[in-house]
Amino acid sequence: MEYIRVTKENLDNEHICCAISNNNDVQVASKKAWLKDRFDEGLVFLKSTERGKCFIEYTPAENAWNPIDAEGYVYINCLWVSGSLKGKGYSTDLLDECIKDSKLKNKQGLCILSSAKKKPFLADPKFLMHKGFVVCDETDNGIQLMYLPFSPKASVPRFKPCAKHPKTPQKGYVLYYTNQCPFNAKYVPILEQTAKNQSIPFKAIKLETKEAAQNAPSPITTYALFYNGEYVTNEQMNATKFLKLVARLS
Repeated sequence: MEYIRVTKENLDNEHICCAISNNNDVQVASKKAWLKDRFDEGLVFLKSTERGKCFIEYTPAENAWNPIDAEGYVYINCLWVSGSLKGKGYSTDLLDECIKDSKLKNKQGLCILSSAKKKPFLADPKFLMHKGFVVCDETDNGIQLMYLPFSPKASVPRFKPCAKHPKTPQKGYVLYYTNQCPFNAKYVPILEQTAKNQSIPFKAIKLETKEAAQNAPSPITTYALFYNGEYVTNEQMNATKFLKLVARLS
């Protein structure tokens, strides 16, 4: 397998979400705009040259759009291999490249979000443990921060207090999200319109800066849905899924 590093120079010509083939799609455009501003902060996007979901995205933890304290670490935003590319060792390839790059940059280690039970859009805990990661912190809703230190003397990453106990003061449905996930550009407006049509109390809060994301009330900031102050899910939903959720919670 050959890999290519996406940069500001080649971003316009590279597919960054192979589930969406049209580079002019609003979802791709929103993600690329988000990436373009992150490259200067040290973000790395390494992907397969083959069409398919096979990539790793990571950044210095100080610049992560998540409420964590992990100075000197590299935070992995996403490690994703799926479809026909699964089970061929590509996840290991990508992770090994991240480790190599991080050590060259004299980082303390890696950290990433996961959970005791696999959740949508979170890294597989079994794979991470197999690679030497261990849990270093956990929130009330079961989201785990896992880390791979490069030295026994390395500090231990932690969640910030705002994320340790995920809650919001607002009633109704409140969604925190960013443009880090391309699908939000399409599906968040759909949820807003669906809620409006059904008179469902709903508020979408877009985290537009690193500082806002680092002080969010959820360890997951790409997509975090709350209901009456309680965390519900990080799974992106279309109108049908959202209405089913509303029916169940009501």
